[in-house]
Amino acid sequence: MQLGQVIGTLVATQKAPNLDGVKLLVVQPLDRHGAASGQPQVAADATGQAGPGERVMLIASREAAQTLERTFAPVDLAIVGIVDEVA
Repeated sequence: MQLGQVIGTLVATQKAPNLDGVKLLVVQPLDRHGAASGQPQVAADATGQAGPGERVMLIASREAAQTLERTFAPVDLAIVGIVDEVA
C-alpha cells in the first residue's frame, strides 16, 4: 500500500466494459515524508469519492483489479481509501 495525492482527473473516450462508471484519477505517489516520489500515475477510484487535492491510499497490481465492483478489470493501480490525517 502506498500514499498518493490526487492531482487531476482523466477523461477517456473509450474504456474497457468493466470500467464503465469508474473514475480515473491522476495521482502523484508520495514517500513516507509526504514528498513527491516518482512520476504521476493513473488510478481507478474504487471508493468513488476521491477528488483532486485529496491524499489517498493506493494499492497496485492484481489486488488493484480486485477492488472494483466488477473484479478483474484491466487496472494496475486503484485508490482504496481517502486519508484524513497522517500521524
